[in-house]
Amino acid sequence: MEFRHLSVMPDEVIRYLAPHSGGIYVDGTLGGGGHSGLILASSAPSGRLIGFDRDDEALAAAKGSLAIFGDRALLVRRNAAEIAAVMAELGIEAIDGLLLDLGVSSHQLDSAERGFSFQQDAALDMRMDRSGAITAAELVNQAPEAELAQIIREYGEERWARQIARRIVAARLEAPLETTGQLAGIVSRAIPRKAWEDRIHPATRTFQAIRIAVNDELNSLQKCLHDTVPLLRSGGRIVVISFHSLEDRIVKQFFRDKATGCRCPKGLPVCACGGKPVLKVLTGRPVMASDGEIASNPRSRSAKLRAAEKC
Repeated sequence: MEFRHLSVMPDEVIRYLAPHSGGIYVDGTLGGGGHSGLILASSAPSGRLIGFDRDDEALAAAKGSLAIFGDRALLVRRNAAEIAAVMAELGIEAIDGLLLDLGVSSHQLDSAERGFSFQQDAALDMRMDRSGAITAAELVNQAPEAELAQIIREYGEERWARQIARRIVAARLEAPLETTGQLAGIVSRAIPRKAWEDRIHPATRTFQAIRIAVNDELNSLQKCLHDTVPLLRSGGRIVVISFHSLEDRIVKQFFRDKATGCRCPKGLPVCACGGKPVLKVLTGRPVMASDGEIASNPRSRSAKLRAAEKC
């Protein structure tokens, strides 16, 4: 299948990242290279970009789409959590911008064999890095009931997590769960019909939770943010696009913490901690996709963009 993915909020990304010639930029979630191509075009003639992705198919697609930029683009098969380590390996001491477009690409969702979606019955996989150690099938068939319930409750924010975990464990005692259709059916039967939400499949939150757990997405996001901010030059920017509340909450809190200077208790006449802001938040509220973009790319509906600048 040809790699297909529409980059979300392309104009807004360029506006907030503000790439310029001579700058060094990192795309921590390369995908098919759509955003990276815009960054390279906007930073011509001498801007450079290092693109990260765990997915071999995404890297192959990006290599083709970014070939016109020659050696201005360097693509690496690594997790965004490893950005600081890779920069050290490359001898790059500072960067001018970081972009993270979180979530699953359209290509991954539409490729049945990847097992990310319940829209087509396929093997339960969900790995962004297909050489990863654990698949979704291994997780749902091996994890204790309490662990499954915790994953589904915390990562999926699913109120029926205990009932779903109980049903999964009961089903796997009869036969291992192997397909997305099996799992979606079990989850649907675990949630009372009257509790189903309009326009949201009852298995959506559980599939999200298992995908996050399989790929360790939230820990990777936190490590990426924490390790990359020190690499930003003064005036360098971070732009993050998230697709669910857990990601957005992490980004919002991280930006807020880094934008806070003095942390002394209220009432002290002078600052004793010496704390200074590291970031300046550029988006008081998250930027959302326009109605026009949502009409042409419905998956952009849940996207939230936040941006900050290094002090």
